[in-house]
Amino acid sequence: MIESITIKNVATYDEKGIQIEDLKKINFIYGANGCGKTTLSNFLYNPSDEKFNSCSLSWKGEQKLNTLVYNKEFRQRNFGKGKLGGVFTLGEATAEEIEVIESKVNTLKELKEVGTQKRLTVKSQEEKKDKLDAEFKEATWTKVYKKYEPNFKEAFAGYISKEKFKTKLLNEFTNNKEELLEIDALKEKANTIFGEVPQMITEITNFSFERILEIEEVPIWEKIVVGKGDVDIASLIQKLNITDWVNQGRKYLNEEDEVCPFCQQKTITSEFKKQIDSFFDERYLKDIEQIKALKQEYSTLIENLVNELNLVETTQKNFSKSKLDTDKFSAYLKTLISQQTINNERLALKEKEPSRKIELISLREQLSLLSELVEKANAEIKKHNVIVNNYNTERTNLIKSIWRFVTNDYSTELASYNSTHAGLTKGIKALNEQIRQKIVEHNALDSEIKELSKNVTSIQPTINEINRLLKSYGFTNFEIVPANEDGFYQIQREDGSIAETTLSEGEITFITFLYFLQLSKGGVSEETVNEERILVVDDPISSLDSNVLFVVSTLIKEIIKEIKSDTGNIKQLILLTHNVYFHKEVTFIDGRTKCCGKTNYWILRKNESNTSVQHFVKSNPIQSSYELLWQELKSEEVKSSITVQNVMRRIIENYFKLLGKYGDDDLIQKFETKEEQEICRSLISWINDGSHSINDDLYVELQDRTIENYQKVFKDIFKLTNHQGHYDMMMGIHETVEEIEA
Repeated sequence: MIESITIKNVATYDEKGIQIEDLKKINFIYGANGCGKTTLSNFLYNPSDEKFNSCSLSWKGEQKLNTLVYNKEFRQRNFGKGKLGGVFTLGEATAEEIEVIESKVNTLKELKEVGTQKRLTVKSQEEKKDKLDAEFKEATWTKVYKKYEPNFKEAFAGYISKEKFKTKLLNEFTNNKEELLEIDALKEKANTIFGEVPQMITEITNFSFERILEIEEVPIWEKIVVGKGDVDIASLIQKLNITDWVNQGRKYLNEEDEVCPFCQQKTITSEFKKQIDSFFDERYLKDIEQIKALKQEYSTLIENLVNELNLVETTQKNFSKSKLDTDKFSAYLKTLISQQTINNERLALKEKEPSRKIELISLREQLSLLSELVEKANAEIKKHNVIVNNYNTERTNLIKSIWRFVTNDYSTELASYNSTHAGLTKGIKALNEQIRQKIVEHNALDSEIKELSKNVTSIQPTINEINRLLKSYGFTNFEIVPANEDGFYQIQREDGSIAETTLSEGEITFITFLYFLQLSKGGVSEETVNEERILVVDDPISSLDSNVLFVVSTLIKEIIKEIKSDTGNIKQLILLTHNVYFHKEVTFIDGRTKCCGKTNYWILRKNESNTSVQHFVKSNPIQSSYELLWQELKSEEVKSSITVQNVMRRIIENYFKLLGKYGDDDLIQKFETKEEQEICRSLISWINDGSHSINDDLYVELQDRTIENYQKVFKDIFKLTNHQGHYDMMMGIHETVEEIEA
């Protein structure tokens, strides 16, 4: 049986959609045309259609039943070519055939009973096993975990739930082969090992400084770099010791200019230029290039090294477990940086004045001291990490020994549980195998019965029943007969001609509905005759005469009685209709009973372009079409101005014009002032416009304020015509004594 329906993102159902919940055996859904009833019935017919991907059904006990749906599409599918598919129902058979089938059916029942008993036994054994598991789980938690947890909490880490602890205990009982230690020895080890867990420490990366020392010892730093000595001008330059000064001024000598850059007199000759160039020869230039290159390399190496050492200093100071002597390291590093600064200044001086001797401060001592500190720290780190590795091994071994001890201490209970659990498991497995064999026997016998049942099922009873109903309700000018094609019906006129295209819409509707009723009691094949099913009926009285409405409602009420009394194979009915009178007829019980625990009611509404649903539970919301109009008017879910206009117009026409013989002018004249009369006239124009015309979508808008104003005028019409009591009654307004007296 269907318990709930969710339908959204299709047709008039938006992304929120609707949920029809708490479905009973009998379910009535009322809704006007275009509110989504057919979409709902099509979904129930074929939930797997991709357009219903966002929709879902909830089945009671997850047990799905075959769903038969009657709607417009059903008529098209089954009467598209003037023929109807055969429906198999119980026919006539010999006493011997029935006796054979009944005998096999009884045997089948016995097989079912045996299977049922074995399933009950399996269920009982499974309950025993579940009880055993639950009791054992509680016992291990109380007698083992709680007993030893204060001393061996670390060993039980990761198994602090009852189920996990029980599983771990059983596994250790089977697989743990560690040496059995005494409880005191385990406690002593636990006090030592179970504490703060030491962590592995990454070693400090050592540094290389050999190239720095090599550059410091290059002889070029103590060499006096001067020009060529056998040039005439060399003696003067050397005597005055102005080699560097002259070399710096060389760049100011121009090829064509005779002005001396030193004395600013025209003393520069080509011979003088030649002697200057000869003095600063290739050897001089090569020494200069070496000085520049070594200075650059030295500065880069020492700068990179200092940055690396600064990083080590910062990292180790922030690490609480550092093995480095950071105080000494910082002092040595500070001295190194000071020496680096001095050396950089001396190298810059040598580059500027190559003839000057310089002596670099050797960084060997400071770098060696820093390197020794790093090496010493790394040695301590290695010792620490060895301890950590050994700790993990010792801790693992201790945990194994603890589990070995507790399983040995509880070995009697563990062995008893394993034995009982294995026995129950083996018994359940054997019973399930027996059930499987019974299922094989059942299926074979069921197939045999279905084969034999082909002789006692026939489509002829369906033909006879449909023809009987047709004649009973006045359709005497045609009948159902077997078609030339086996397994099909066709419609035949009194003169013997086949009526394929001459039937009216109402006749086709009635025939296909009678066919649907027979289908609901039988099946399209011999095998499906006795299948349980759900009926979904969508507007069965469409295109039918009013007198046939009673016929259809009577036939459906017979099905409703069978469903309520749990007889037959129909387990649930979902009926959808837009016809108020048909709804009233088919839901009528006995004039006294107002509700039934097996019946629920809903109303579908389309507000603007979206469908919504209202659940009335056991209370039938449809009493008459007039009452329905008032119910629509007072419903908070009615939001459309077009709906309000139509409802007001129909109420005024029914109550004042048809029953009270009031005209529009009669109602307007009830208002005293001209202004009030104009407002009443505008109301009548507004409701007629909304009911009798189709507004351009461009101009349709929801005017909450307009609706509110006109509802007040609508109420005043009843008040001024002395029908305030009728308005209050239909709107469900109950006046208090004080209000009446006032």
